[in-house]
Parts: sequence; C-alpha cells; structure tokens
Amino acid sequence: MDSLACCVESMGNIFRQWIQIASGLLVFSLGVHLTIYANIGLAPWDCLGMGISYHTPLNYGVSMTVMAILILGVDLLLKERIGYGTIIDALLTGNFVQMFNNLNPLAENHSLWMGIFVMMVGFVFMALGMYIYMKAGQCCGPRDALLVGVGKRLPQVPIGYVQIGMWAIVLLFGWLLGGPIGIGTLISTVGAGAVMQVVYNILRFEPRHVKHRNIAEVTQVLMRVS
Repeated sequence: MDSLACCVESMGNIFRQWIQIASGLLVFSLGVHLTIYANIGLAPWDCLGMGISYHTPLNYGVSMTVMAILILGVDLLLKERIGYGTIIDALLTGNFVQMFNNLNPLAENHSLWMGIFVMMVGFVFMALGMYIYMKAGQCCGPRDALLVGVGKRLPQVPIGYVQIGMWAIVLLFGWLLGGPIGIGTLISTVGAGAVMQVVYNILRFEPRHVKHRNIAEVTQVLMRVS
C-alpha cells in the first residue's frame, strides 16, 4: 500500500508538472507575442528561417520546422534529455502565440520607442516563462535545450551571455542568407539574453542546474500505477 501510495503521489506530481509546463509556455508565448506586436524587426531565429526560405523550396513555416528538428538532433548530440516538456513545448507554444495574436485588440504598432519598450517587456515574460516550465524538470524545447547544452560546456559564462552569443551566430547566418534585419533584430540579439540574465539573477535561477527526467523515466512512473 505504501508503494502504491508513493506511485500515486508521483503520478500526481507529474501531472502538476505538466500543468506547470503549460503555464510557463503560456507566459513565454505572451512574451513572444509582445515581441511580434512590437513590429520593429524579426528575431534572429526568424531571420534565419526567412533566409533559408529564400534559398530553398521551403516556405518560412516549413523552414522553422526543419530547423527545430535539426536543433533537436544537435540536442541529442550534446546529450541533452528529451522529455514530455519537449513534446508539450512543440504542441503548445506555436498555438499559444497564435492565440495571443488573434486576441490582441490593439492596432498595429508603428512607434519605434513604443516598439522597443514592448519588446523589452516581452523579453521579461519570455524569461519568466522559461523559468516556470524549466523548473518542472521534464526537459526543454529544442532551442532552450540547445542553450542549456551549450551553457553546460561554458560553465563560467552566465547563461544570458551564452544566449547572446548563440543568437549573434544565428543572426550572422540569417544575414548571410539574406534574411530581413531590423532594429528589433539587433535589440533582441543582445536584449533577450541580457534581460534573461537579470531576471534569473533576481530569481536566483540557474537553468544548467535543473535535473530533468526524460520520457522513459516519467513513463516508467506512470506505468507503475496503471
């Protein structure tokens, strides 16, 4: 009975973590929506996706999907774990962003300064969302797993600076492929990582220290109860 109770409790924790992951992704997606609403330029990953679409038969959406799959392969090479958080991220984030885009009652922004302000607020929500869903310990989406994987190999470098370096490299490739670059692209390259570092310093959070459980480990717990 004690063993069964322990398993049921573990299953309950897993479901709570799934809710936590979904909640974090909702907050993160709001941040992404704000960076889009800012209307001052594409983020580096989007710039790269557009650049790829210019030189291949793939459209922007398919380019981003292919990139996500390739990044996932790199994550595996870096020995990062793939968990239910990765799947939930793939299923929910794009839909959440689209939901916020559809619900936004405001007119399109055409002010540079308002756009910069909104984009910076968006970075705060993105960092908070990542904090919430990473804390669940069921792995990250492909890009965040790549950030953590690279960060583990640069343990002396603050994680926010690691992101700045990664986004700068992504932007370079996007620019070489002819991807569109605006003031928002340059701001996000530096600003997203800088804001992330400030937020995580305040929260005393270090993504590289989170112990994640992969799909097999979580599934094993679920199967014990069933």
